[in-house]
Amino acid sequence: MVAIILIIICIHPSFMVEKMKAMVLSSLGPIENHPLRLKSITKHRLQNTNDMLVRIEACGVCRSQLHGIEGDWKKYNIPPKLPTIPGHEIVGEVIESGRDVSKFKIGQKVGISPLHNSCMHCIYCMSGKEHLCESADITGESLMGGYAEYITVNEDFATLVPNKISSEQAAPLFCAGITAYRAVKATEPKPNTLLGIFGVGGVGHMAIQFAIINKCKVVAVTRNKTHINTAKKLSAHNTIQYKSQHSFIQQLKNSVGLLDNAIVFAPSSRIVDTAIKSVKRGGTITIGTFVNIPNFNAAEEKTIRGTLIGNRNDMKDVIKIAETGKITTMVEKYPLEQANEVLLKLKKSQIKARAVLIPNYI
Repeated sequence: MVAIILIIICIHPSFMVEKMKAMVLSSLGPIENHPLRLKSITKHRLQNTNDMLVRIEACGVCRSQLHGIEGDWKKYNIPPKLPTIPGHEIVGEVIESGRDVSKFKIGQKVGISPLHNSCMHCIYCMSGKEHLCESADITGESLMGGYAEYITVNEDFATLVPNKISSEQAAPLFCAGITAYRAVKATEPKPNTLLGIFGVGGVGHMAIQFAIINKCKVVAVTRNKTHINTAKKLSAHNTIQYKSQHSFIQQLKNSVGLLDNAIVFAPSSRIVDTAIKSVKRGGTITIGTFVNIPNFNAAEEKTIRGTLIGNRNDMKDVIKIAETGKITTMVEKYPLEQANEVLLKLKKSQIKARAVLIPNYI
């Protein structure tokens, strides 16, 4: 009798440990060494009554993940612990929900941004700045990353994705999109103002579009010829290939004059210095990446602002704009297990805009 009970326990589904595939980072190192390993790990389970289990359909590949994997951002405590699963631009289908979930239904498509959770009661959360919460959980900096087949999320930190937007098109909106939106918003854009965007990659190509929606005249600045072509396709008013600070500023002055405002996505102190020098007195320089700020002349009354993703209302605004068709994401699709190879291409500036990883069950 005991043997029969043990057999039943072993084969009954409720006692089976379900598995999922994920690209796991166990130690930091150059992406050339393939530090991500495809592993079969325990599938996520709902931890709280307002959690949802999401079957991932697409996850964007962000350059910040590359910095974290290679150890560039250890001084920022990124990633905070190992092992981890990277990935924070996630779209997938809700396949299970806790008993208190009321905002979403099974079968709906949702997106998850880097803001995976926050305390909901500090001064930041109470004032609509939950992305600044000191207790915030960041997607992809724990085992809850998107380079996997499944993820769980609190319903309050998921965003409904309209079916008319494909999962691979929607995924980059959840980091690159909201980061670009917030950065353009931080410049307080006005029609016909000259806005320089330094770095035309996953985030920059979306910032160009948000700036144009706000009727700014965009000057796209990048080192890469491929990204120059990307900016032109997106109708940037002017494009300049960056070779040196001196030659760039001379070319800028000769073509359009100094900028009213600038946004920097390139993780280079030299580029930040160039952006500051290229903006008129009284202008604003918005920094959308981790970087040191070099010399700054207070007498010119320029403003330097930092931006960090955005809040949940910003995320909803981004999706609404995308639903109208006014912005588009330029994506290249790859299988999940090719994450190392994709990140290497990103490192070599061989991705035109945004790469997206797709689990092999899609």
